[in-house]
Amino acid sequence: FITNTLLGSVAAVVATGAKAQMSTPRDAEGPFYPITPQKDKDADLTHVSGKTGQATGTVIEISGQVLDTNNNPIEDATIDLWQANSFGKYHHPHDNSEAPVDEFFQSWAIIQSGVQGHYKFKTIMPGAYPFNAKPEDQRTPHIHMKIGKHGYEPVLTQMYFPNQPLNKTDGLYQRKTKAQQKLMTAKHIDGTNQYQYNIYLEKI
Repeated sequence: FITNTLLGSVAAVVATGAKAQMSTPRDAEGPFYPITPQKDKDADLTHVSGKTGQATGTVIEISGQVLDTNNNPIEDATIDLWQANSFGKYHHPHDNSEAPVDEFFQSWAIIQSGVQGHYKFKTIMPGAYPFNAKPEDQRTPHIHMKIGKHGYEPVLTQMYFPNQPLNKTDGLYQRKTKAQQKLMTAKHIDGTNQYQYNIYLEKI
């Protein structure tokens, strides 16, 4: 009876197409989605086309795969990403903090996943920035992302970094469950400035 029940349960899961993986949790867009037009939106945010300087800060590389909730790779998904510079300043007219704008930091990119859903981009570690213009209430370092492809539920989320002290006090991060935090936090590759972050989309 027990064996038959277990087999029946497994068959039911397979029959209903139960997901092997939850989709990447959604998060707030925030107030600073880019509104200033720019031509340079490639995968290297550490340089701006037409300028010779390099962005200030620690250069990092982030790579991973875009997958569906059954762990199948998704090619040609669009990843629209933006972030604060190393000083915690967004290149946005509504960011009225006193932190400086880094004219050599691209700040915004739109890239696509390639073969087997792989993607990669180069940027700098974002700085913390004051929430609601309160210096004592800082948001932990993060990168905003909008990910989508026709036939899948789009995801608007924020990617976080491990071992950041402000993760413990960041309101948005702390509202998530431990399982959600794990999916939203990149994995650091030991001994490098590289991070791995997979993105999961649910089929419509």
